Amino acid sequence: MTFLGLTLDKLIVIGIIAAIILGPERLPSAAERLAGLVRSVRDLANGAKDRMREEMGPEFDEVDWRKLDPRQYDPRRIVREALQDDAPTAARTATTQASTASTVAAMAAAGRSSSRPRRAAAARDPLPHGAPFDVEAT
Repeated sequence: MTFLGLTLDKLIVIGIIAAIILGPERLPSAAERLAGLVRSVRDLANGAKDRMREEMGPEFDEVDWRKLDPRQYDPRRIVREALQDDAPTAARTATTQASTASTVAAMAAAGRSSSRPRRAAAARDPLPHGAPFDVEAT
């Protein structure tokens, strides 16, 4: 049984290191404090679970908590599935971008063919000719 990746071997090594660092005089009091901390954390978790059970009612027992465990998720699988699901969306996005580009081009052409003098437009537009320009942003 592992808790946070700690096996019995690792716990023994941690205990030996703690005994060496703390020494025989302070080790019993440190063990008591650790036991108290573990008890308080366990009581806190049980209290939270009881409170959720009270607030959610009978639905609390119906929830499959293992399904919500974040350790079961594989990021590679999630990304792969998201990319497979996005294939139709990508086609729609490309169509939307193409229509937006044609609208921007039409607006820019309409702006160039206006009756205002080119010199005034050049004075207001600090961008060199042919530089990208977002009509909707201004």
